[in-house]
Amino acid sequence: MWTAILLACVGCYALKLAGLSLPARVLAHPVVERVADLIPVALLAALVAVQVWSTGPDLEVDARTAGLAFAVVALLLRAPFLVVVIGAAAVAALVRAL
Repeated sequence: MWTAILLACVGCYALKLAGLSLPARVLAHPVVERVADLIPVALLAALVAVQVWSTGPDLEVDARTAGLAFAVVALLLRAPFLVVVIGAAAVAALVRAL
């Protein structure tokens, strides 16, 4: 396991170094800028999806989905971050308690 962790560390460092080594004209290309803007959103969405709908190797829809739905609605209404987090947790807890 430690070998995998060390290899992942080296890979991440090499990827970071490769990104810093790119010429500025490549980074200034509109397509590259657009993709670079969207990659963090896609990664965070994937992380949320995995955390909400996975239970081990299985997909499961449970109270966490209701919490996520509350968070999405609260974010669309531009609610403060604490309201989003606490509200989503409260909704998930209420649905789980039912």
